[in-house]
Amino acid sequence: MSKQLLIAVALLGATACAERSPAVSRDPAPQESRFANLRQITFGGENAEAYWDASGEWITFQSTRDGRACDQQYVMRADGTGITRVSDGRGKTTCGWFLPGSERLFFSSSTAHDESCPVRPDPSQGYVWPLDKYDFYTVNRDGSDLRRLTNYDTYTAEGILSPDGTKIVFTSLKDGDLDIYTMNVDGSDVRRLTDTPGYDGGPWWSPDGTKIVYRAHHPKDSAELAQYQDLLAKGLIRPSKVELFVMNADGSDQRQITALGGANFGPSWSPDGTKIIFSSNFFAPRSGNFELFLVSATDSLAGPDRIEQVTFNDSFDGFPIFHPNGRQLLWASNRHGATQGETNLFIADFKW
Repeated sequence: MSKQLLIAVALLGATACAERSPAVSRDPAPQESRFANLRQITFGGENAEAYWDASGEWITFQSTRDGRACDQQYVMRADGTGITRVSDGRGKTTCGWFLPGSERLFFSSSTAHDESCPVRPDPSQGYVWPLDKYDFYTVNRDGSDLRRLTNYDTYTAEGILSPDGTKIVFTSLKDGDLDIYTMNVDGSDVRRLTDTPGYDGGPWWSPDGTKIVYRAHHPKDSAELAQYQDLLAKGLIRPSKVELFVMNADGSDQRQITALGGANFGPSWSPDGTKIIFSSNFFAPRSGNFELFLVSATDSLAGPDRIEQVTFNDSFDGFPIFHPNGRQLLWASNRHGATQGETNLFIADFKW
């Protein structure tokens, strides 16, 4: 066999062994003028809370794939290849994020308390979220060397790494209410940022690390507070009324930026820090139809006339995050699902 033929055969073999990207091109809705080159990168089950590493080459996300009844934590390349489970398969996980260098990441898990999925809330309670006994864990990108980072034995999740890679902002029930905290990446120097009775959660650093956007609902009277605390004692929260707030990174100057009604959640920042992108159902608060919107980060009590609708899809769109280069958006959506309620991950070029 000639040398040239040997080279050709080797190249053919290498190509055959390479993992092909599963991404499928999709057409955005006609009104989705901000999107171009829309593609779907996961298929089947529930896939959500997907976040890029600092390089934009890797994504971590939670999923019910592999026939699982509740979420485990996974990583994959940005084109949807190389999917690897990094959690231990026990309990339930949520809210993963890459540590500096992208070789290691952290996420929250109930593995210390649950061999299988935690018990689901009683349907008679209505639409509620369970506050499972999560703590933070760190792990290598290949799933090895799982280590426990916190030991609060109560809901401790929603962690996001600061832009400089030194701190984690998170939500915890450790002091008896749902509040926002920061800590160093090794779990030290824990500081409480919020203390108003009610729910404060979903925190996200601004690109320069000086501010934090979050969702909150603070009961207006004693009866509403009693209802909130009764659910909290049962390990539940009703997230149907939350607005967006912004505060300084030390917890000072807390101010409300939306006044929309309904559930406004999953906020993150535009690359230049001037806008916040989030998910909301304010236009139909009893529905599961959530769309993505943009609001100015300096606004105050913004109503529908001061926000911009980004997605137009008659189901769920949420958990948006911009690529580190600022030119792409990653989010979770029910669009193009093979079955009703299926949630997959999508990436689109974003037109500024």
